[in-house]
Amino acid sequence: MPFRIRVSLILLAVIIGSIVILPLVWPIPRLEGLQPARIVAGPEATWIEVPDVALHARIDGPVDETDAVGVVFLHGFGSNLVSFAVVQDALSVDRRTVAYDRPGFGLTERVLDWQGDNPYAPGTQVGHVIEAMDAAGIERAVLMGHSAGGPIAMEAALAHPDRVAGLILIGPAVYRGGGAPAWSRFLLSTPQLERIGPLLMRQLGGAPGENLLQSSYADPSRLQPDVQAAYRQATTVEDWDRALWELVKASRATTIGERLDALTLPILVATGAQDVIVPAEESRQLASELPNATLLELDDCGHQPQEECADAFLEGIDAWWGSVTLP
Repeated sequence: MPFRIRVSLILLAVIIGSIVILPLVWPIPRLEGLQPARIVAGPEATWIEVPDVALHARIDGPVDETDAVGVVFLHGFGSNLVSFAVVQDALSVDRRTVAYDRPGFGLTERVLDWQGDNPYAPGTQVGHVIEAMDAAGIERAVLMGHSAGGPIAMEAALAHPDRVAGLILIGPAVYRGGGAPAWSRFLLSTPQLERIGPLLMRQLGGAPGENLLQSSYADPSRLQPDVQAAYRQATTVEDWDRALWELVKASRATTIGERLDALTLPILVATGAQDVIVPAEESRQLASELPNATLLELDDCGHQPQEECADAFLEGIDAWWGSVTLP
């Protein structure tokens, strides 16, 4: 065999061996100071028990015996229920509301083993919406979904039309995102990626996570300390990195954009004009393609209108709510 070919084959073998072996032997430092979710949340926390996991939740507002429409809040990727704190306070004055940390986020339990359906899978999370409504005593609700929470709200509306009266979609991630391509999913469960995947997820904590959060604001100086503290607190929950990897593995590209015609209920699509995560033009497109949608575009606002521009956002909700007839 010619010398150059022999050297090339040796180099190729070394490269392939490194790819296969290094992830299995690379030292993974242990995260210090982590605690179970129930300890981090404290004794006064509210929990919604669903199959295989306890969802950290906030339930507020009067229990109405007249079948008044409630509100369910569904946060986006990397976020938590505190994202809706100001809006939930306002809407809870005269209606029942429930917000909860979706699996993999906030202070919800980070389960790594389950008996039933994968709690991190999108389809299972659609079921969580109805279970949260039942726990809060809400028969029918407007679902408010932010970013990645938007497609979950939309899927819940299609799966349970008798329980969903309307949708409020905030910078909804309908046309992009949703997980790894189908052809690459088998790689996510290889021993190599199972080992280093949680290490990759740790990059969303600390400074990189803080920078991502700030980039979702048109003006990062508006980021409130309690919101920032809630994002940080989520990375003190035991196994937060491993659970986030389970969520990434379970994620699938949404097909809801192909079924918009079926969503005939009243919908408010809200966007910040300076949104760089889900650009405003995508929300405009979505509002134009939905059969019964109203667009709310907020100037000088980024990807988090419910946090950054809460007053203007609430005014838009009030105007929409007063102009539509909820089924």
